[in-house]
Amino acid sequence: MTSPDYSVVIPALNEGDLIGATVAAARRAFGGRAEYLVVDGGSRDGTAEAALAEGARLVQAPPGRGAQLRAGVEAARGHTLVLLHADTLLPAEAAAALDAALADPVVVGGAFRLRFDPGAGRLSLALRLLAAAINLRSRLLRTATGDQGIFARAQAMRRAGGVPAVPLFEDIQLYRALRRIGRVRLLRPAVSTSPRLWLRYGTGRTILLHLVLRLAHALGAPPTSLARVYPKIRDAAP
Repeated sequence: MTSPDYSVVIPALNEGDLIGATVAAARRAFGGRAEYLVVDGGSRDGTAEAALAEGARLVQAPPGRGAQLRAGVEAARGHTLVLLHADTLLPAEAAAALDAALADPVVVGGAFRLRFDPGAGRLSLALRLLAAAINLRSRLLRTATGDQGIFARAQAMRRAGGVPAVPLFEDIQLYRALRRIGRVRLLRPAVSTSPRLWLRYGTGRTILLHLVLRLAHALGAPPTSLARVYPKIRDAAP
């Protein structure tokens, strides 16, 4: 069986109201050049059914973004892996941007720029400034987080040891490993990510919490401990 150019891997837990749109946006970007894997962590709200309705392949894994991403990567067959949060939409020009970046053989992976989805309203100035700051940090420090749609060649992912099966900061650890292997590229097109976490807990409060947790992680605090104080976007479905 011929391997697809891309594998889009989406971990999800109780995301039945969003997962269909996420898979559909990825399909608009890649069409038949990609396979679409939704890694379900035990949802009870119709996430699996919504994913299957959009033509995604379902993978089951224990809950936890790191563990779910790792399971999806291990099941993927594509030459390049695109790791996508369940509330993040790929831009229509994603495939063209990836093709151009990967034409350079020294590029092993990278991420997209980020914008927050305004939904039906208008984004606050704080959120617009936050998105700009995240993009500037990514460009200057060659870092990225999972809500930017991290991508990697499958071979580079194997060399990096796969996605760390940790409950928090798996994205930072993975990107650091990719950076040690070769060049990472920040793509100009932006993914559209829901600001729901920031809106639910407050932009300033959430920024401060992220800074404290990142500092603790840099100083050696285990992700398992840090995950206990990280805010949850949504509670488990009843």
